[in-house]
Amino acid sequence: MNDLRFLVLGALLLLFLVLAGQCRTDHPSSASDYLNLEPGVAYVGMETCRSCHPNVYQSFIQTGMGRSFGPGNRQKSAATTEAHALVYDEQKNFYYHPFFRDSQLYILEFRLENGDTVHRRLERVDYIVGSGQHTNSHIVDFGGYIYQAPITFYTQDGRWDLAPGFQDGGNLRFSRLLDSECITCHNHFPAPAPGSMNKFDAMPMGIECERCHGPGEVHVREKLAGHIVDTARHVDYTIVTPSDLSRELQMDLCQRCHLQGVAVLEEGKTFYDFKPGMRLQDVMNVFLPRFTNSHRQFIMASQADRLRKSACYERSDMTCLTCHNPHRSVEVTSREQYNSACENCHREISCSASAASLAAEQYDCVGCHMPRSGSTDIPHVRITDHYISRENIRGQTPDDAASEPAFLGLQLLTKERATDLEMARGYLALYDKYLQLPAMLDSANYYLQRSAAPAREKFNPLIHFLFSREDLARIRELSTPVVADSLQDAWTAYRIGEAWMQAGAYQQAETFYQRATGLMPLHLDFQEKRATVLAAQQRYEEAGEVYEWVLRENPKRPISLSNLGYLRALQGRWNEAEQWYDRALALDPDYVQALLNKAAVRLVQKDPATARRLLERVLRLEPQNLQARQALQQLQG
Repeated sequence: MNDLRFLVLGALLLLFLVLAGQCRTDHPSSASDYLNLEPGVAYVGMETCRSCHPNVYQSFIQTGMGRSFGPGNRQKSAATTEAHALVYDEQKNFYYHPFFRDSQLYILEFRLENGDTVHRRLERVDYIVGSGQHTNSHIVDFGGYIYQAPITFYTQDGRWDLAPGFQDGGNLRFSRLLDSECITCHNHFPAPAPGSMNKFDAMPMGIECERCHGPGEVHVREKLAGHIVDTARHVDYTIVTPSDLSRELQMDLCQRCHLQGVAVLEEGKTFYDFKPGMRLQDVMNVFLPRFTNSHRQFIMASQADRLRKSACYERSDMTCLTCHNPHRSVEVTSREQYNSACENCHREISCSASAASLAAEQYDCVGCHMPRSGSTDIPHVRITDHYISRENIRGQTPDDAASEPAFLGLQLLTKERATDLEMARGYLALYDKYLQLPAMLDSANYYLQRSAAPAREKFNPLIHFLFSREDLARIRELSTPVVADSLQDAWTAYRIGEAWMQAGAYQQAETFYQRATGLMPLHLDFQEKRATVLAAQQRYEEAGEVYEWVLRENPKRPISLSNLGYLRALQGRWNEAEQWYDRALALDPDYVQALLNKAAVRLVQKDPATARRLLERVLRLEPQNLQARQALQQLQG
């Protein structure tokens, strides 16, 4: 009997020890603990989450993340002034008029000359990006290939204007492609078409639960099997709960998107590979350029960087979750709730402001120490600066905005120390995306030369650097012994192909273009280059087949349209050639090559007056265009 009692006590003690071992501790979880981060675990979709968490679902879909992306219709749009809205681009001489037709949003692009409409292009808006708290941006979809539309609605000012980055001559109209880097922060994971930069086979409608919790397949299976975990006492390792993560992993999760900078993927990684609970540096490195005024000015998605600079962050264990509940919209979160987070460490007596000042500001810590101001990359918006500082009480001064900042260098933010090769790749990406200055290439070259990495690891960035510096002869020299099929990077193959193309070595160029399109068959720029080199070898039928295939993929490609016209002109089919040129110019009335080619057709058709007008138009666009100058001289001679 006594033995039985001891057996029971022993079993109870063992049970206590097992449960105690599962209880929450002060040791936050790491990625290796979570079952849903294993390869192959599937995403289940937000509707599946909703079936067990309806209240959280209803709250989340009202947040900025839950409303981040949607169809291009009136219900999704925050625009209120579309009836009389008109945006004019003085640099490119285009007008834009957004309007709704049967609840669908459209954008009309047009141009006037002497009161007459000389260009008109109408595009349907397929998707709207943004919750409407700050902006609505717009996306057009051409056969699955997505591009940013040229105008944005800025909700805080209630106005339409050119999209960010489209001002001051930067208007790409309907041709700024949006790739996975863009979409995977503004939306839940789409289904990218293999071998493409910007074609997607499926597009979700807003950020979903699993972007912050990880794939849900294991979690759903375990719960349906009745394996329930008391999360008040234990960590449920079938799904990531961000508050259970270590501080650094929490920050990595948020700064995956709230740290916009120069993102450089690790070799073999994609923008779909990072999952909650992972280290961001294992998937990508994120760099930020630093300027002399970086302490006062900042970009829109810089919250993580600004917070890390704060003394509050450095001297405490705070994270984004200290102040933010991702399931609850900031629009319905009271200022008192944010201030209470400050009061966990600070009391009224610790504030250096006078009692009268505190009362006048209604004891608003956030309003004084995290003021709202504009960002350097997005016009017409005012956002909260997450750099918590006494200096911030004054906010941004006119002197801060007026001063011309000096570039200090590029800083890697996702790890303590960068290798020389990582720095070189960072500077090359900075040059490509933001700062086309010789100094950026000088810095890239410095780190490439200093890097002790094996030559094979440096080959792709070296070709990238030489291409950016337009040292095509050196690329040809380095690539002479290279077998094209050995290359695993499509951009490297493309750049080598360009180097040989410029030298008139068409067979070598074709070999590398072929490799580039083999690696990325749906990169339409690469395909058009391949068609061009085929035409240069007088393989016109093959070239035409490629251009026609491109247009089946995306019918709104002025280059393919114009080049098909050129192929018809070579065959003496002048009327057909002009029709192709007109189709290209209907999309882009300033496409110089199509204007020149159409002028040539008009000359053949004995219409010198129209040819002269077309050539004069080319010279208005490109005053130094030699072809147009010579042709005009011949007409006048």
